[in-house]
Amino acid sequence: MNKVFVFLADGFEEIEGLTVVDMLRRAGIEVIMVSAGPSKAITGSHHIEVEADCMFHEVLEPEGAMYVLPGGMPGTIALREHQGLAKLLKKAYDNGKYLAAICAAPTVLGQYGFLDGKRATCYPGQEDGLGKAEYVTEPVVVDGRIITSRGMGTAIAFAGKLVEILQGTEAKEELLKSIIYEEN
Repeated sequence: MNKVFVFLADGFEEIEGLTVVDMLRRAGIEVIMVSAGPSKAITGSHHIEVEADCMFHEVLEPEGAMYVLPGGMPGTIALREHQGLAKLLKKAYDNGKYLAAICAAPTVLGQYGFLDGKRATCYPGQEDGLGKAEYVTEPVVVDGRIITSRGMGTAIAFAGKLVEILQGTEAKEELLKSIIYEEN
């Protein structure tokens, strides 16, 4: 079961959210875009409107292998303040699921203690929101079942790492080759 939930709130960073959706779907992974707002219509931080696949209350924790939070403002703030999301992420993590966040969104994980004692990264200037994490500046950081990334410019590497975690290195390499992306 490799279903991945990507949570979108008004003001999300489009590249960070949609790159993950696009690349994972190209890899054959089922991805569900979830609205954490009042409707399925979500407007990104650069005024690009997308329609989510479902509303937050339709997400069932046992269905997902991974839960992804894109950054962007004020989308990250909306995710951080969403009490239902906090409960869902805790339950998912406690049940062995992966949590992934990029840009400012690792602060959501930091707020709820998921990063305590772990290595993590985020968008520069957001480090104080990582809780008791060890802040590192690598483009993508994996520590156990937590995956964090720095921002829009690392979105392809972040999505590639998610594919690798769910389907293996060969699947990731094939995907990156197909989109003509070379890792450093």
